[in-house]
Amino acid sequence: MSEHLIKNIVFATPIILENLVEYQSGQVVSRTLAQGKTLSLTLFAFDQGEEISAHSSPGDAMVYILDGTAEITIGEEKFTVSKGQTIVMPAGIPHALLATERFKMLLIVVFKLQ
Repeated sequence: MSEHLIKNIVFATPIILENLVEYQSGQVVSRTLAQGKTLSLTLFAFDQGEEISAHSSPGDAMVYILDGTAEITIGEEKFTVSKGQTIVMPAGIPHALLATERFKMLLIVVFKLQ
């Protein structure tokens, strides 16, 4: 049997991605699906009012909103991103996320191989 590169998810079974993380009062919950040198896949569930403060990443980060609505700041610009929408946060540019209401997201970060 080969080593799986994706973890914490059932293989060969249709699933609803947003059901893999549950909301918890006053918390940000995460579930890592893959973590490597060139790619990271993580599911998040944010309770209303929770946030990730401004930071930058060495890789391009794409957020896909699975449920709810988030306010995402990229550089100095704020965006409202809702269920079914995606936004890309470029590498090296500070970005932040705020749960204006509860929301779930899939975060995909692509890193340049050094």
